Amino acid sequence: MNTDIKTQTPTDIFNAAKARLDFPALHQEVHGRPLVYLDNAATTHKPASVIEAVNRFYQRDNSNVHRGVHYLSQKATGQYERARETVKRFINASDQSEIIFTRGATESVNLIAQTYGRNFIRAGDEILISEMEHHSNIVPWQILCEQTGATLKIIPFTDSGEIDLNVYQKLLNPQVKLVGIVHLSNTLGTINPVTEMVKMAHAQEIPVLIDGAQSVAHIPVDVQAIDADFFVFSGHKVFGPTGIGVLYGKLDWLKQLPPYQGGGDMIHSVTFEKTIYADVPHKFEAGTPNIAGAIGLGAALEYLTSWSMDEIVRYEDDLLRYATAKLRNVEGLSIIGEAQAKAGVLSFALEDIHPHDIGTILDMEGVAVRTGHHCTQPIMDHYQIPATTRASLAFYNNRADIDALMQALQKAIEVFR
Repeated sequence: MNTDIKTQTPTDIFNAAKARLDFPALHQEVHGRPLVYLDNAATTHKPASVIEAVNRFYQRDNSNVHRGVHYLSQKATGQYERARETVKRFINASDQSEIIFTRGATESVNLIAQTYGRNFIRAGDEILISEMEHHSNIVPWQILCEQTGATLKIIPFTDSGEIDLNVYQKLLNPQVKLVGIVHLSNTLGTINPVTEMVKMAHAQEIPVLIDGAQSVAHIPVDVQAIDADFFVFSGHKVFGPTGIGVLYGKLDWLKQLPPYQGGGDMIHSVTFEKTIYADVPHKFEAGTPNIAGAIGLGAALEYLTSWSMDEIVRYEDDLLRYATAKLRNVEGLSIIGEAQAKAGVLSFALEDIHPHDIGTILDMEGVAVRTGHHCTQPIMDHYQIPATTRASLAFYNNRADIDALMQALQKAIEVFR
């Protein structure tokens, strides 16, 4: 996060070599080269403890939750609900009922768009999001605006990749019924001042949804300190399984919202005349959930908290600054997004070389990066570029990974220039 670290070395800050041993997928070759995995903003690898937790559930404890009196059902239910409690502690929610399991951050945003939107959005209202949002925090609001006649308004960002808070303040008005803002940009690496932005919105009694898909693995998250009304994230971005995510919502809000889907497990009783819904959080979890995914997510968060998040932040920041300095020495290379508050995401463009060509050469050298628009086409439009190459870091990366990236990048330059 661009804090000053003048006397510490990476080994003083965090033992990445020890952490790396916990991730089996990192220890393999790709195209005859050792894998250098720098695509963590797309998905993170899983520690052995997460893989073991999922396997153990299917091998020994597999059963449906909340529905059976037999031993395995009770055991599965206990593990599932303990995972909910783990999430609560990890983001410092005030009540376990504020944690709803979904398929991912995308479904969590859609859930709020369709439930909050059904109750509180009308024609003429405004929904405020930023120019740097992931498509998952754009498209659901566009759909809602089409359904209701509301208007989507956009908070711009500067060329350095920072939200313009002056414009944001001017956009806040009585017509705005919700603000949706990304916590950490998957393309720019920008860490937005969400606590300040929530305070500004709340001054006008406007609720705020925070997209924390990228932030939870890289910076401490305290939803009570942020005062977010809603906060969403995905398991697979925080060393957990795919297909599992979280919606945090303040209990007062969740009690006011209608169900997102109907089916089993979200009801107290059903007759053909009337259905009485279950209490929060089960009201929003229709059908058989991703039980193994929730258990795996709980294991991932327990693993992450076995390390010091403050040490992880310092370590990743040191690695980011090391990589940034290396990239700045490449002739014709432009780093896209250089906010003062920034986490381990490095998007860049090279003169006369398409990102997909760069990504192909890097892959042959065993270096995994992401190329394209990263589901943030408005960011590409802002910089008037079609795509970028993106290297994104996690705490199991090291300086040797950055050096391998630079060597592969130099080879790509030699091939295409």
